[in-house]
Amino acid sequence: MFRSLISSAFVAFASLAHAQSSGLPVEGEILPGWREADGRHMAGLSLDMAPGWKTYWRTPGAGGIPPRFNWSGSKNVAAIDVRYPVPKVMWQNGLQSIGYDQDVVFPLIVTAKNPNQTVELQAEVEIGVCEEVCIPMTLRLEGTLPPAGTYDRNIGDSLDNQPTVAGGFDCQINPISDGLALRASTGQARFEAEIVVIEVTTPGVWVSPSSTVQNGATVVADVEMVPPNAKPFALARSEVRMTMIGGGRALEMRGCR
Repeated sequence: MFRSLISSAFVAFASLAHAQSSGLPVEGEILPGWREADGRHMAGLSLDMAPGWKTYWRTPGAGGIPPRFNWSGSKNVAAIDVRYPVPKVMWQNGLQSIGYDQDVVFPLIVTAKNPNQTVELQAEVEIGVCEEVCIPMTLRLEGTLPPAGTYDRNIGDSLDNQPTVAGGFDCQINPISDGLALRASTGQARFEAEIVVIEVTTPGVWVSPSSTVQNGATVVADVEMVPPNAKPFALARSEVRMTMIGGGRALEMRGCR
């Protein structure tokens, strides 16, 4: 665990109607957005960062804390898909992390149970924020999403700034004493990657930072995967995701062959 982590969490409260100026390092707000013709609602979670503070991507790297979302108090919600704009590669006390060092909007793709009615969001958002030290924070937010709504450029720009999604990639998987070793490779790289992240959807599986070699468009990344029981396990190749990040761009590939 990050050495400068403070164990006691700060709790910040905000709402759509009135985001308090609390003096905390981050304030959150639900952006109501608009509803598409297919019934999906495009909303947003806005994080307003104090100068010098940063927060983290879904896979935060060695020096970060991943965000967690609890929507259980929401009404008229069938599903919520949190999207992440392209992050930056950052360094903190010699540790590499992945995230955002300024204000960020996470698009929320909300599927309503009844698309003709209002959605009431109740969110408990656990994030890590860092300056000289890192602290966990819990933001409790609420927002009303009307059946129509209005286009919000902040949400739209963040949707446009998502990683480019490409096809699958090649991988070799071999058992090791406490899990699996995976080598991912692709010839689709379109930029110089600062970091390559390998993720799996299997719950509880730890994935090591990648050891990466890039030669032109070819990228090879090696990781180790360790499940909770620290034994070799069956991995569904469709559950593996490879993301290359660098220079304000990101390329995401889903499913390995």
